[in-house]
Amino acid sequence: MGQITETGDQPERPPSRRERARAATIEEIKQTAMGLMREQGTTDFRFSDIARLMGMTAPALYRYFADRDELLTALIVDAYDDLGQAVAEARDQVPVDDPGARFAAVAQSYRRWARDEPQRFALILGLPVPGYHAPEEGPTTEAARRAMAQLKALFYEAAQAGVLRRPMLPDDDGTVARLLAEHHEPKELPIDGPPVPPETFQAMLHCWASMHGFASLEAYGHLDWLPGELRDAVFESSIRLVAKVAGLPEPSSRPAG
Repeated sequence: MGQITETGDQPERPPSRRERARAATIEEIKQTAMGLMREQGTTDFRFSDIARLMGMTAPALYRYFADRDELLTALIVDAYDDLGQAVAEARDQVPVDDPGARFAAVAQSYRRWARDEPQRFALILGLPVPGYHAPEEGPTTEAARRAMAQLKALFYEAAQAGVLRRPMLPDDDGTVARLLAEHHEPKELPIDGPPVPPETFQAMLHCWASMHGFASLEAYGHLDWLPGELRDAVFESSIRLVAKVAGLPEPSSRPAG
């Protein structure tokens, strides 16, 4: 039976055969584009290459995506949503009353996703794709906000629980507070959610910069000269350090690596 919508007026109509076929083709186009990125080691691709691999003509692709930018936008949204889901699932496996361990779980998940998905990681958090222009305040911006809100939520939870300390490197000269006021935080910044004090926002960015820097170096092979066990130890120690500086409490448990 069809589900009833919130208004209760009409049953929800299942997708038609044509709609299902269109959705499947759109997914195949996206997967083919991602396959090209992985094969070529780049975030760039051509419509003609996708069409050739799918046995279609290049003009036929325009029935599904207006141009390459629209396809890239869809891929970027998917990647941000996948990253956000991965870190949220890792975080939520740790009790809410252990924000230090929840941060460690988020950091490990972020690192693992970057290592497993280097092309998608580069697509959303690497160098801009040549010639691509993301729509302003469009789906990519919203997807980025959803993903990065997972990090901000940790600090908000710790503050609500009364266990978030003042950062060791606070914004003593007021620069961060002034700049946040100019940018109307959080509306014009890529991290939505309940407001946090300027010094905490600064500390949160320090945490992101630290885990992102390590994840990037590792994802692109710059740490391959280090044994895996040593990389794990360095990452864990850097995360403990930046969390302590940011004011998060020590973890009560150890998240899975």
